[in-house]
Amino acid sequence: MATFFSLLALFVGAVAAVVSLTFAMAWYEYANRDPQLLENRLAPRRLLFATALIAVETACLILTILLQPLGWLNRKENISSEQQPIILLHGLFQSPACWLWLKLCLRRRGFSAVYTIALPPWKDVEILTERLAKRVDELRQANGLQKAHLIGHSMGGIIARNYLQIRGGAHKIDRCLLIATPNGGSKLAPFALSSLGKLLMPGSAFLQRLATTPLPAEARISTIYSRHDNMVLPYEHARLDGAHNIELTGSGHTSLLFRRRVLHSIVELLKEERL
Repeated sequence: MATFFSLLALFVGAVAAVVSLTFAMAWYEYANRDPQLLENRLAPRRLLFATALIAVETACLILTILLQPLGWLNRKENISSEQQPIILLHGLFQSPACWLWLKLCLRRRGFSAVYTIALPPWKDVEILTERLAKRVDELRQANGLQKAHLIGHSMGGIIARNYLQIRGGAHKIDRCLLIATPNGGSKLAPFALSSLGKLLMPGSAFLQRLATTPLPAEARISTIYSRHDNMVLPYEHARLDGAHNIELTGSGHTSLLFRRRVLHSIVELLKEERL
């Protein structure tokens, strides 16, 4: 038992250290960009805010890591609802299990057709986009509906954009919601131990292609991001020109998946009628 608790403490400490490091790198970036941020940086109020930000992000990241094995289970989801299907796309190094809380909340609010898809980090972006395309067609045909909704977190949002803008899937999608998606890349991308990480380098050929391809008028695209995201660096890269951008504060990259304000925004956007 002592060994178990020692390993658990080591695991929690390692996650907390990584989270703290990413926030420190973000602070370094912003402080160099705006030296005025150095004023009163050690004020109790600011230290308390930073501590809470790191603690909540650490707890949320630990939770998603512990839940990951549930996302590896090859469980077939029943397709029976007459509602527009909602497909959830997880981020890099996550699994469909990271959506468990949000999926439950959406179903409690009347959205019964909520589905996930596995996006392994060792697959090519085009292979993952093709997997999404097949899932969209499968759900549309099963429900007899013309369109589906997409909700992507982080890298999942990039795959959604690739499907809409490059692969011609826009006419099959109604709402596309991007959560903490590095639309302009992230300066932390070089630390990603995956070939997909190279695509998220600011200025990469892949991101430039997305940036220069007009957003489709058929799909209504919205972004939800936080000024205190510790993975999308700088946070402005989560914005998307031409989309409906919703900026929040006080949340890290993973904790956005558990924030009630994000859930509220998603529900409002999904219920909003097309003009």
